[in-house]
Amino acid sequence: MEGKPLPNPDEGKNPAAVALGKLGGAKGGAARAKALSAKVRREIAIKAAKARWDRSG
Repeated sequence: MEGKPLPNPDEGKNPAAVALGKLGGAKGGAARAKALSAKVRREIAIKAAKARWDRSG
């Protein structure tokens, strides 16, 4: 920890490509949820809840 700022991860990349990547990532979860049936979404949620509560710690 030298107190220097972290390097910019987008440095040297095409700004248009970076913007498209961020756009796709932002809408990805909503698009996936819309494509899944209510039953499948519920199964995923139950599995996630069990994983959270089963952790020892």
